[in-house]
Amino acid sequence: MLLIHGNSSCRHAFAGLYRGEIAGRRRLIAFDLPGHGASDDAAEPERTYSIPAYADLAIEILDRLGVTRAAVLGWSLGGHVGLELMARWPGLTGLAIVGTPPVAPNADAIAAGFRASPLMALAGKEHFSEAEALAYARATCGAEAIRRDKRLVEAVRRTDGRARSWMMRRALEGAGVDGRAVAEAGRIPLAIVSGADEPFVDNDYLAGLARARLWRRGIHLVAGAGHAPFLEAPAAFDRLLTAFLSDVPDSADWTLPLVNPVDAPLAGDS
Repeated sequence: MLLIHGNSSCRHAFAGLYRGEIAGRRRLIAFDLPGHGASDDAAEPERTYSIPAYADLAIEILDRLGVTRAAVLGWSLGGHVGLELMARWPGLTGLAIVGTPPVAPNADAIAAGFRASPLMALAGKEHFSEAEALAYARATCGAEAIRRDKRLVEAVRRTDGRARSWMMRRALEGAGVDGRAVAEAGRIPLAIVSGADEPFVDNDYLAGLARARLWRRGIHLVAGAGHAPFLEAPAAFDRLLTAFLSDVPDSADWTLPLVNPVDAPLAGDS
């Protein structure tokens, strides 16, 4: 299972999964997106910092590791990358997205899927003050999570601010697939998980998605959690993810396509 982290975070956000039962059942692969964590900043930010380019990189990583089929867990920005993979990587066997509203890449759709707030405005802001970095870490990961693991705050401070600004700019310009159309087409099992106290995503928007094609025909709200249920309510999230993976095929007769790999340094754990 490929783990794709969120905006201004890093692979360490998934550390709890490596300590849980899921790690005993699945090979977990996590990496840092360009401009995040231990990965280098992009030499060409306008080309590298976009959802389609991140999907290209994910495909290249799997190719280099010899992985021809995988489930994906995408958190926040990582969920949008997962929807991009759902549209164009035949090796994808199942997708779980967390804190991710499936939307088309345009201003109206993005406004419909997300809650307008000062916090949301930070998602595309290039330069953070120290107060903004702390506020963003708290909003995305939860206050208790950042108290336990200072790396989550450090990840926000470390992120190349151009990754935020260019990613948002490219999305508003139309880069990427129509996430809602992909989600409602239902090519593979798709689980949509959201915290009941989500500060960024409009859960009412999620409730309006066509449910017939979704895993267990619904949106799965995690009580007592915000944007990162796997950090804020790990026991409940693990139960959900375990149940989802039990419904995802562990084999598929698909071959890995060649899809315009991005020339970017690889950095991650497996």
